[in-house]
Amino acid sequence: MDFEPVIGLEVHAQMLTTTKIFCNCSTQFGGEPNTRTCPVCLGMPGVLPVANRRVVEFVLKTALATGCTIQKYNQFARKNYFYPDLPKGYQISQFELPIATGGYLDLEPENGGAKKRIGITRIHMEEDAGKLMHEINGIAGDSSFVDLNRTGVPLMEIVSEPDIRSPREAVEYLKTMRSIVQYLEVCDGNMEQGSFRCDANISLRPKGRAIYGTLLIELNYF
Repeated sequence: MDFEPVIGLEVHAQMLTTTKIFCNCSTQFGGEPNTRTCPVCLGMPGVLPVANRRVVEFVLKTALATGCTIQKYNQFARKNYFYPDLPKGYQISQFELPIATGGYLDLEPENGGAKKRIGITRIHMEEDAGKLMHEINGIAGDSSFVDLNRTGVPLMEIVSEPDIRSPREAVEYLKTMRSIVQYLEVCDGNMEQGSFRCDANISLRPKGRAIYGTLLIELNYF
């Protein structure tokens, strides 16, 4: 029996703002660990996060460029994760009410065929987590260190429909999306620094079958 992959991609693009999504800390890459933080992005009690206007503008530009529908009412939500590099214990993101939905991206044809349209389920705003650094057999033995400089850096998550059917299409989709956000100057697309990264959700089904399979493989690229 021949099988085919069913692939959906979740692109995380770090937006080219000078400050974080809910505070005035710098988003510049690097720096001494835990020096680009404040009570807001560290989630201290009593703080008041204020949304960065430029973040909203960048998401709207991307949504329009990919044929999405802009939602007049959208809402931030708390996503609870118990990660060592997430100081609040939750991530401020969007879930039920994202800012944009229902777009698409057309892939160039292969061997003179028709263009392949990949649907975009949603685009939403969220904050990034921090960064863990692991040291094996170092001075302190096997240790892990937390750098929270990246906490609160604005991310745009672009979620595709499960319309991708081959590794070639997945690569083409990511290259095209990266070109779009770079052209719009909303993300520098720097993969070495993690500015453009992807979660790949992959399942298998018998070729020609309409329903989706249940074997799921999730790959994370950072």
